[in-house]
Amino acid sequence: MQGRALLLAFMVVSLSLSGCFGESETVSVPEEIEMESPRIFVTDKTGESIGESPMNISFQFSDVGETGKEPSIGITSSGCIFFIAMEKVMRSCDYGESWVESQDPVMCSPTTSDPYGWVDPITDRVFGVQMIGLETSWICWSDDDGETWLGNPHDSGTTPINDHIKLASGPWTTAGYGALGQITGSTIYETAVYYCYNKLAGIFCFTSFDGGASFEAGGQIIGLATTNGGLHGAISTAADGTVYVTPRVETPSVIVSKDNGFTWFDRTMGEDVGTPYPRKNSEISTDTESNAYHVWTGGDEGIYMSRSTDSGETWEQESIRISPVEVISSVFPQTDAGDPGRIAVTYLGSENSEMLNQSDIDGNPWDGNAHYAPNNATYHLYITISLNALDANPTFHTYRVTDDPVQVGSICLNSGDCRDIGGSNRNLLDFNDLHIDREGRVYVAFADGCTGDCATNGNATAADSRDGRGSVYYLADGPSLYADFGELYALL
Repeated sequence: MQGRALLLAFMVVSLSLSGCFGESETVSVPEEIEMESPRIFVTDKTGESIGESPMNISFQFSDVGETGKEPSIGITSSGCIFFIAMEKVMRSCDYGESWVESQDPVMCSPTTSDPYGWVDPITDRVFGVQMIGLETSWICWSDDDGETWLGNPHDSGTTPINDHIKLASGPWTTAGYGALGQITGSTIYETAVYYCYNKLAGIFCFTSFDGGASFEAGGQIIGLATTNGGLHGAISTAADGTVYVTPRVETPSVIVSKDNGFTWFDRTMGEDVGTPYPRKNSEISTDTESNAYHVWTGGDEGIYMSRSTDSGETWEQESIRISPVEVISSVFPQTDAGDPGRIAVTYLGSENSEMLNQSDIDGNPWDGNAHYAPNNATYHLYITISLNALDANPTFHTYRVTDDPVQVGSICLNSGDCRDIGGSNRNLLDFNDLHIDREGRVYVAFADGCTGDCATNGNATAADSRDGRGSVYYLADGPSLYADFGELYALL
């Protein structure tokens, strides 16, 4: 993206601030540019500004150099960043200075445009998942930072539509399949690996005993998971082994398992703010004490959160607003957490309040719904950090990290209802991603829809914003989400 700031320095003194690896291609990154007027907010649980100085935080930008729609990001203990989107696994082991792309068609099978990636934070195993047609997926894994890979197909059966593929891993529990090794004396992989996807009948989730080589245990989840064809968000796991999946439903909800996916129950929250329509996936993060944080886009288009301190059994029914009230439209909330109360959230948002009630894409008064945004509305990437998210009155430090827009015009939130204005506005697809590394450093992966002339033209319109460039921001200087690491400093 032209004009994209590589280093965003926020000074408090002046403010009150799969593929497998074979042949390699090195992608250069643009020169460093400092953002002149960053947008910074310090807000309370209603989204209103409070009289507190922002934390001194800077973020580093990296251009992955490839299409990055629906990206996944993960970081191994060696510091290698894996960015997986479209048909490629991209890797950077020099903090985003350069990226290497490689593929091995023998081990990782034909690829499609709907992959998913995951780095196991316990074992460092890197996963790359590809959907092959409508009935089969291919799951690849690497235990050496992507130098060599193994892979197996997963047959989703005869029911059509194997989509929204998601994979994650987490601790075994004594209440679930974790007892298998004790009962049978068999050897199981160090972590439970979960694989979920949707079919027309709902969400199907499976558990692997052998580190993702096979998925023989599991099946369809009954309940809220059957709603809306089983569309769902990422799988999240907690330190105590609790597993979460978020269904795409009218009332914010979570599906929970405490026995490694053997049984599931569901919980709802957020009825005070609801969700808009069309809607996208919500997401859950968990901290080191297994407290859970559920974030979603509310009916007023702000980003909201509900918390659970008993591993998903009960949730607060009074929703907490994470995004500033100045952000009147938002999509793609993603989150991760470190120690209790220390969380990060990212999303795309618009501050074009002057356009509210003006004509939207269909000629109706715009209410902030990104799906219908006017052709000259602008969306930026925001990153929010809170170090006291469990408090009765938490504080949120929000940074608009992009100087030029990530998208101009509307963002398609319903694949059957996209607008062809100089090219379909489904160019960003369904989600972005956020994860932290072993030091608690925040990394955000996103698709940039406004590049080249769009990024430099102050009069750009929706027709100019149809890219999906793979991009990353990560914390350069600022607080770790793990308290023991204190303040983190620039890697470059």
